[in-house]
Amino acid sequence: MSDLLERLRGRGWRMTAQRRVVAEVLDGDHVHLTADEVHARAVTKLPEISRATVYNTLGELVSLGEVLEVSTDRRAKRYDPNAHRPHHHLVCAQCGAIRDVHPAGDPLADLPDGERFGFVVSGVEVTYRGVCPNCAGA
Repeated sequence: MSDLLERLRGRGWRMTAQRRVVAEVLDGDHVHLTADEVHARAVTKLPEISRATVYNTLGELVSLGEVLEVSTDRRAKRYDPNAHRPHHHLVCAQCGAIRDVHPAGDPLADLPDGERFGFVVSGVEVTYRGVCPNCAGA
């Protein structure tokens, strides 16, 4: 069973066939799928699943804090099941590939008090941009 499925079961989330398929599609490392990509993969496992069901399920998972909604550029939002381990993203500027990265240190600690302008900072989102090995070699 996937980590996401285990977390959802632990929360007592009602596990319908449709919800299970969406959670299974999101399982894995470096998963950052759009809603349409989730739907396309879910249909191969459960042909009758609707696009609306996928969108609604993704919205519920985001609301529960079990999936992150990631927007790294002006492209479609992506869904990241790695919601419980703080991380940043490395994005290819050419093909849009996304990888989770876990650099050492605390980026929140790197923000000096004088640069907080009175804000009570509750989180940090860092996106590293570059060119992936596949695009660099092309």
